[in-house]
Amino acid sequence: MNKQTNLTKKIVLLLLFVVGINLLGNQVYKRFDLTEDKRYTLSDAAIATLDEANAPVVIEVLLDGKFPAEFRRLQSETRQLLEAFAAHNARVKFHFTDLMEEQENPEELRSKLAQIGIMPAQVSIQEGGKKTQELIYPWALITYKEKMVKVPLLKNTLGATQEERVSNSVQNLEYAFADGFKKIITPKKKKVAVLKGNGQLEDRYIADFFSTLREYYFIAPYTLDSVAIDPLRSLEQLSTFDLIVSAKPTERFNDAEKYVLDQYTMRGGKSLWLVDEVQVSMDSLFQRGSTFAFNQDLNLTDFFFRYGVRINPALVNDVYHAPIVLATGTEAESQYNQYPWFYSPLSSSTSEHPIVNNIKAIKFDFANVLDTLENDIQKTILLSSSPITRSVGTPVEIRLDEIEFNLNVVNNPPDMQQFSAGEIPLAVLLEGTFPSVYRNRVKPFELPGHLDQGVENKMVVISDGDVIKNQLQGNRPIELGFDKWTNKRYGNKEFLLNTVNYLLDDTGLINIRSKEISIAFLDQQKSIQERSKWQALNLLLPLAVLAVFGVLFMYYRKRKYT
Repeated sequence: MNKQTNLTKKIVLLLLFVVGINLLGNQVYKRFDLTEDKRYTLSDAAIATLDEANAPVVIEVLLDGKFPAEFRRLQSETRQLLEAFAAHNARVKFHFTDLMEEQENPEELRSKLAQIGIMPAQVSIQEGGKKTQELIYPWALITYKEKMVKVPLLKNTLGATQEERVSNSVQNLEYAFADGFKKIITPKKKKVAVLKGNGQLEDRYIADFFSTLREYYFIAPYTLDSVAIDPLRSLEQLSTFDLIVSAKPTERFNDAEKYVLDQYTMRGGKSLWLVDEVQVSMDSLFQRGSTFAFNQDLNLTDFFFRYGVRINPALVNDVYHAPIVLATGTEAESQYNQYPWFYSPLSSSTSEHPIVNNIKAIKFDFANVLDTLENDIQKTILLSSSPITRSVGTPVEIRLDEIEFNLNVVNNPPDMQQFSAGEIPLAVLLEGTFPSVYRNRVKPFELPGHLDQGVENKMVVISDGDVIKNQLQGNRPIELGFDKWTNKRYGNKEFLLNTVNYLLDDTGLINIRSKEISIAFLDQQKSIQERSKWQALNLLLPLAVLAVFGVLFMYYRKRKYT
């Protein structure tokens, strides 16, 4: 009787313990992220953005149904991420939806989705050796206070395999949702001016970058021509912007314009300069097979010199470079081939600075040599060439068949002895209190409240204007960083977005964007070849383990009770 009573007490205590653990689990939620890349740990910036929500945040994920294994991984990672968001903030509600399930007219639904910018992705499904094509919608819709924002879950990279697309998407997943939360929850506050009037790039060549930037900040063009009419009013108007961007100017800045820009900097205005001191015509190069590179005087030498930077009228040749694509054959049967092109350096920084941490190589075209000078402003080299480089002075003729020092870039390897200039800076971050260019100098006009020393400020100078230039498909801009001729993708867009975020003290998105996650996929071909072996193993191994356990158990009972 005592044994039975003790057993009953133990069972009751065990049940109470289990019930207590479940009740505690409903009240307390705790996850332990043991992964090496901390993929399940939410970034502080994402949490901070979500904490600003004071109303329900409803997320509808259009990622349910029949998928290949890679997309089931994307679905699983999405669910786990949203569970973490919901655990942190009870206002987050999410559900998964299969849009095409039991749809009587799927084409009509696809047409309606296309009208709001939700386009399907075509995926390959391979089962039993057969390969079929399906359309899926890897999107999420976030609704907050009667506003809705679309979140693309699939990061498309032209030329990438299906596995690479999914891997990149998982890498980008937290950023995609944090970005969506920021767009719909946090109102835009800061303003960015796109400088015009000095021969800067046309709008179609900077359209992709600024259309992306417009989702976070107010964007407006600003023409410095107004300085000639009313310089004081121009400075006041320019000072309403938090950041100015000058993308590859080709015409001189006069002293009045420089004075306005200088005093804008003294007042704390941030700036991003993408400047070439060397002019090169690509049209002439492709049409005639040669072109001349010569110095263009923008009248900015003293401007940057005072801040501690000098852009020299010399071009960077780099053995680590992007190729150039040339057409061969007749017009009827043209073939496009890639050749080495040392005038397109690739810069891949190993720095842990948030602007350049974990981004792809950035592509330059005819980058200039940039020097930093000693003064009180802190300078951080963001990007530089590889150690195997050389500097080519101007004026110089650039040919497709050969360049200076009889270096044949198409047929012969380079002479390494000529590429001994070491790492050449290409982009530099300036931080500190900037001295005025016009300290102890004659001013072009009288300015009440002139400042000889500025407030704490930031500036980024890049010695190549083409870093921000997107290519065109017909007359339509394509994504910045994608080269349509080689089907390669570079990190130009991420680098510039990080730069603007950093200059505007919006570093949260930088840290999420640069978060790196490694995803392992099955080898599809190998899994098909070894399918029978693994099926048999999965079927027989549990039975074998059970049989061994049964034999050992019977042996134990026999030894104990015989």
